[in-house]
Amino acid sequence: MTGAGRHSVDGTRGVPHIDAGREAGPVRARTAGPVYPGGMTSTPHTPSSPTPSAPSVVAGLLLAAGGGRRLGGRPKALLEHRGRLLADHAVATLRDGGCGPVHVVLGAAADEVRARAELSGCTVSVNPEWTEGMGSSLRAGLAALTGTGADAVVVLLVDQPGIGAEAVARVRAAYRSRTSLAAASYGGERGHPVLFGADARLVDQQDDHRVRARAGEGGESRPQ
Repeated sequence: MTGAGRHSVDGTRGVPHIDAGREAGPVRARTAGPVYPGGMTSTPHTPSSPTPSAPSVVAGLLLAAGGGRRLGGRPKALLEHRGRLLADHAVATLRDGGCGPVHVVLGAAADEVRARAELSGCTVSVNPEWTEGMGSSLRAGLAALTGTGADAVVVLLVDQPGIGAEAVARVRAAYRSRTSLAAASYGGERGHPVLFGADARLVDQQDDHRVRARAGEGGESRPQ
């Protein structure tokens, strides 16, 4: 398929792309380099005889640490959309899109979010450095996934309720290997959700600007 909305994770051309549908536009995937610092790992398995390959584990990672300074100081996770907390909506979107297990990174008013949001079945981490920006929460979330055996992770931001399960499912479907990278795009601009293979390089995780750019923050979701 072709179209004006084609946009690669790293700007390369000629790689496969997948239409993420009405909500998330095209998705393109590519392979990347070696394991990133603190990346997810699993023990290699060499079967003695041919066996069916195990299904790939694609986890969901919800970044929900923001304090919502532009929204009156209320934590983003506790804002409501159509009568539902944004945190609840986003967790359900990841699950309905086929991601699991779901990991959630909290920050602002973490105790209140834990008390009010429906996070049962989720692995919850608290980023004490959430005021430093999204990059710090992404690093915290990826660190929490270390050693879980996940083959990849789909990252979603809590304040984008216009992204639905269909978009998540199509980005998830872009997974090809543990070096996969993929992102939705909107009108040719990269956005969320994004997918990182467990062995994909995240550039420099200490450089917040570059991590945010690789995570697709340069794109903006547009609720439909």
